[in-house]
Amino acid sequence: MNPSVPMSPLPSSPEPSATVPGWPPLPWVRAPRKTLAASLALGVFAEVLLDRASWGLGFPLVVAALVGALAWLGGREGWQRARPNAWLLAPLGLVSVFVAVRDSSWLLVLNVLTAAVLLMLLAHFWAAGRVERLGLTGYVSVFFSSAARILIYPPTLARDGVDLRGLKTHSRLLGALSRGLLLTLPVLLVFGLLLGSADGVFSSTLGRLLSFDLDLGTVVSRGIGVAFSACVAAGVLGHALRRRATKELGDAEVASATPRLGFIEALMLIFAVNALFFVFAAFQVAYLFIGDASSPVPGYSFAEYARQGFFELVVVSALTLALVMALTRWTRRETRVAQTVFRAGTSLMVVLTLIILASAMRRLALYEDAFGYTLLRLYTHVFMGALGAALAWRAVTLWWKPERFAVGAFITALASVLVLNFLNPEDFIVRRNLEQAAHTHSLDVRMLTYLSADSVPALVDGVSSLGEVSAGSVTDLLEEHQDRLSQRETVPEWNLSRLLARRALLRTGAWSAPVNP
Repeated sequence: MNPSVPMSPLPSSPEPSATVPGWPPLPWVRAPRKTLAASLALGVFAEVLLDRASWGLGFPLVVAALVGALAWLGGREGWQRARPNAWLLAPLGLVSVFVAVRDSSWLLVLNVLTAAVLLMLLAHFWAAGRVERLGLTGYVSVFFSSAARILIYPPTLARDGVDLRGLKTHSRLLGALSRGLLLTLPVLLVFGLLLGSADGVFSSTLGRLLSFDLDLGTVVSRGIGVAFSACVAAGVLGHALRRRATKELGDAEVASATPRLGFIEALMLIFAVNALFFVFAAFQVAYLFIGDASSPVPGYSFAEYARQGFFELVVVSALTLALVMALTRWTRRETRVAQTVFRAGTSLMVVLTLIILASAMRRLALYEDAFGYTLLRLYTHVFMGALGAALAWRAVTLWWKPERFAVGAFITALASVLVLNFLNPEDFIVRRNLEQAAHTHSLDVRMLTYLSADSVPALVDGVSSLGEVSAGSVTDLLEEHQDRLSQRETVPEWNLSRLLARRALLRTGAWSAPVNP
């Protein structure tokens, strides 16, 4: 153990000696045996709940078990260290529960990835530090460094948790047990065969008791699954419960960069960009928000103008955010007047950029009103809303605690994931498109074929308002959902959206499949 660690190891906790080339020594983990045992139990638990055709209730149960094991192994001292970052448990719990609520494959991937990021942050900050002290690049660095260190802990815990000296001490007893087993099995086999031949009832009963189908392939795959899950659990637990010997990311505030850009040069850039943005924003407001935006401008079809420049405007908004951050970090502001002028100029740049971003959102809304909603368009809407929130937070932090921009952007990203889950995108898309189809008498059924059980209640409610052709296509689509939903689910696969979809189909009277509890 590194002598700089302020705690002496317990007798049952051997010091790890493995190191990674180019890395600092691996921090010591208290109680490696308990941690290893908990990891193995979690590996079996995860294999039982997650080795399913579809994920549902099992995922939040596994995450809850992992967090519970972390709190139990860390004890009161561990919880006191983790308390400043315990707020991460709230979004982790929500996104994990939504795996059992939404059936969309898009949301499943998004929720699982978000849960993985939050688990990496929890593992890094359970022992010490603060999440809000990280810079923007710090979140990326913590995630990948934690993921890399998690790969190192399983073999280290296995080495430190297994007492080979204890096995040597009991080697005589183990040898005696092995010899006794080798002696007993042949005798039992002979007597069992003779007694079975003497009594047919006894023979059949013994055969039923000893009959089992051993599928070697299944045993191997399950063993690999348990080993993988146990390694992940061991890595998370070991990394979270480590004893730090050196300072790590998040232990202190991010150091300010040395300003290298002159104030006059930065001010010229800010004023020039603001002038350009002001002229562009004036045209956008005049047409999209004040003028008649329901008709295309001369020279463009409606679809062409709605799409024209949309992605360019989003890129401009993102680049402006990066520009404001760079100017804030590298510009010299040596007097209070210079600081005030700089903040005012960059704040105006942010405001004008928000108008440009609103223009892009308005164009997308016009296109959706004409041609309907899709998952990509709706997710883009939420992304632009998150980008706008990040820009607004950047303007706030220009005047108050600039070092807190990163945590605000991180919370904005988490909020976007939760907004999508609460919104239920597929249900929203179906209801809005069916409303439009009731007036336009046209419906893009091909787009609906890619939706999951989240969309079934809306399809059932809206099919009666469609024309004969569209209603027939939607009915065929519901029959495809019936085939998928007719398969029974186990408790770990239970999902609220699939349950509601089955009940919606039962209400139509065209399906008599039982509703799973």
